[in-house]
Amino acid sequence: MSKSAPIRSFRDLIAWQRTYSLGLEIIRRLATFPSEERFGLALQIRRSAVSVPSNISEGFGRGTRQDYLRFLYIARGSLYELNTQLSFARDLGYLDAETGARLGEQVDECERVLWGLIRSLQEKPDQSV
Repeated sequence: MSKSAPIRSFRDLIAWQRTYSLGLEIIRRLATFPSEERFGLALQIRRSAVSVPSNISEGFGRGTRQDYLRFLYIARGSLYELNTQLSFARDLGYLDAETGARLGEQVDECERVLWGLIRSLQEKPDQSV
């Protein structure tokens, strides 16, 4: 088994990379939403999409494993919130079925990677981050 590169920055975390990419794609898709949703569902989706990688990076910078885990759980909650909001957008016809399915798959992948990061921190024997 090869040794992975050391994590020196939150940008090195696969969880951050995947959630950031998802957020970018979602923000780009919001431009296609009806103008009346600009301050409604679209705004909520934007906030959730930005919140996930933001909480991962903030937790990384906190310096303690307890704080890090707390922020990762907040990120996970925001990811679930985003998933629900995307379901609304799809069901209201703001996202076509193909785009909705693809974004849903990306959300699921982000959830798996984020949960893996959380478990790895919970299983560490010492208190270092």
